Amino acid sequence: MKQSNPDPYTDLAYSIHAVGARATPARMRALAALRHAAQPLSHADIEAELSAERMPLIDRVTLYRVLDWLTEVGLAHKVVDFHGVFRFSANTPDAKHTQHAHFRCTDCGRVTCLDEPVPALPHLPRGFRLARVELDIQGECADCVASH
Repeated sequence: MKQSNPDPYTDLAYSIHAVGARATPARMRALAALRHAAQPLSHADIEAELSAERMPLIDRVTLYRVLDWLTEVGLAHKVVDFHGVFRFSANTPDAKHTQHAHFRCTDCGRVTCLDEPVPALPHLPRGFRLARVELDIQGECADCVASH
């Protein structure tokens, strides 16, 4: 019996519909680029990847808006790399980006999510409200170490 290959955009559309939004081509293409990436991507990285496709280009402003929207609804996560560039990664379809540490290569700027649990949070003074925690570990990635 021959099995058909499922449309890769079906899961993307489902994820976008699950947050109560329309699955526009720009949203689906940007989310697909993030889900297929081995590491967090910058706006320029995503632009380059999308321009390599044989599809109409997504203009720069629309892509910025789509990436911010994906972050706002929890389908993507945004971090700042060592050079001050925003990098985006896809969250798993069934969960939010959990608290964890990021390793930033001081040589190439690559940001890698670490699976290790973060240390316990410090006690905040009375009346303070925690918004987010970012643990940033810096050094050289394995590729940069090997190239020296």
